[in-house]
Amino acid sequence: MDRNQDWWYRTINRKLNSILIQGVMNMATLAELTTQVQRNADVEQSALILIKGIAQQLKDAILQGDPVKIQELQTQLSASADALAAAVAENTPSG
Repeated sequence: MDRNQDWWYRTINRKLNSILIQGVMNMATLAELTTQVQRNADVEQSALILIKGIAQQLKDAILQGDPVKIQELQTQLSASADALAAAVAENTPSG
């Protein structure tokens, strides 16, 4: 094999290695993104369950005319809303 062919083989080999490395990096990024999307979906579902549960408890307390329970639920709802708002703000990119 002459020097020119050797140079071409080495150049092609380097480029192929670069393409393979980029593919591996893209797959890792895709896996991380898939995990984050699932985590976000899980958190959103948990928040919905929490909010629906508190809403039902509030309806029940109103129907029963229980002012103490209504106040407790208002406090709980406020704390949950504050925690959810903080989490959304913390995980929302600026700009």
